[in-house]
Amino acid sequence: MTEIRKLRHSDDLFAVSRVYEESWKAAYKGLLPQEYLDHLPAGKWVPLLRQPGRDSLILLENNTVIGVSSYCASRTPELSGWGEIISLYLLPSRWGMGYGRQLFSAVIKQLEAAGYENLFLWVLENNQKARHFYEQMGFHPYTTYLDDAIGGMPVREIQYRRNMSKDTDAPAIRRDTP
Repeated sequence: MTEIRKLRHSDDLFAVSRVYEESWKAAYKGLLPQEYLDHLPAGKWVPLLRQPGRDSLILLENNTVIGVSSYCASRTPELSGWGEIISLYLLPSRWGMGYGRQLFSAVIKQLEAAGYENLFLWVLENNQKARHFYEQMGFHPYTTYLDDAIGGMPVREIQYRRNMSKDTDAPAIRRDTP
């Protein structure tokens, strides 16, 4: 039996962080340095899960956390008034079973209920599997990108948008981060 619900203060944040850790190790194999992935510390995402303004939905199967998705109001000033999907991760053993679609749809509903018509997210440019998933879910790549480094490796993140109010088209943004 599965359940999707908001993260609670009583939830085991290390169990939620474990979903991020295991998913990163599988999803980013070959995309990020293996040394970095091999040494992701347990609990790495715990501090982020309680950040003010950030909400998370968790997906439970038989009361065990198997998925997590975080979202918030846009953290990008140029997209003020937009909703942002920060992350979507499942335990690799649950990939391809439809859980990602369920969790992603639930996050979209949460953002819509909060009044956001326009949504965006960031995805690694080379993560073709994730990009295909987001396109299947109605998001489209935009001209905005973010150059960053993860594990000492330069990476580019592409912004994907779902713009429901066609009269509102925020400007493209190019960001280089240290």
